[in-house]
Amino acid sequence: MALIQMTYLSKALLRTVEVQVILPVDKMDAAGSSGEGTDFKTLYLLHGFLGSNMDWISGTCIQRWAEARNLAVVMPSGENSFYFDHGLPNNAFGTFVGRELPAMMRRAFPLSDRREDTFIGGLSMGGYGALRNGLKYCDTFSHIIALSSAVHVFDVNDGGLFDALACFREIKDAEKTDLNPKIAFENARAQNCVPKIYMSCGREDSLLGANRALKEFFERQDANLTYVEAEGGHDWDFWNSQIHEALEWLPLEKESLGISSGHVQDR
Repeated sequence: MALIQMTYLSKALLRTVEVQVILPVDKMDAAGSSGEGTDFKTLYLLHGFLGSNMDWISGTCIQRWAEARNLAVVMPSGENSFYFDHGLPNNAFGTFVGRELPAMMRRAFPLSDRREDTFIGGLSMGGYGALRNGLKYCDTFSHIIALSSAVHVFDVNDGGLFDALACFREIKDAEKTDLNPKIAFENARAQNCVPKIYMSCGREDSLLGANRALKEFFERQDANLTYVEAEGGHDWDFWNSQIHEALEWLPLEKESLGISSGHVQDR
């Protein structure tokens, strides 16, 4: 498994951005490399508030599980942006995630350019970003993974940590736009390209109520939704277990460990 740390100059953000890439191009089996000539299915995986593009690598087993399923994973730095285009210049985080980053990664690496092979996911702030951008850029992404999603943003009015929501400017005005996943869903449905959605939240998570409410909205709209509640809170134990379940849900290859430093016997 190749783990690549890269930087490039983003036109959407007008700054150099950091990206981590898991690429199974060096995966070995008994006969040699199984990654040669492959255009890999790809998951764009977004971190949470206060996080970084290293979080998924350090907090979960995503590298091992992606290798086993022959999946490329791209993990960008989204700062505390909530992954949408802000009103300020050079802060087009939605365009960055939904358009620029997939195009750049496909130029740099052997990734499939097909919508059905391209997925987006995230946790907390990144779960919100995955839902909103997966729906807004539904011609790019066919599947959405949203773990412990911060879809409570339009209900938060108590300041504190979430003064960061100032990036939405007037929150009630933002709620009427496609920054609201409900509006983004309706727009995607009008285009006849609604992605499949996997949502999950821990039963001890303070965001459970907001996730249940969005789940009920999707069900009323007959979305292709898989919704999971499990024991756990807003923490890496929950996200580690749920990203594994979400990878099982994605249309990926059957698990094959191959030969690596942690698994010398190919099966």
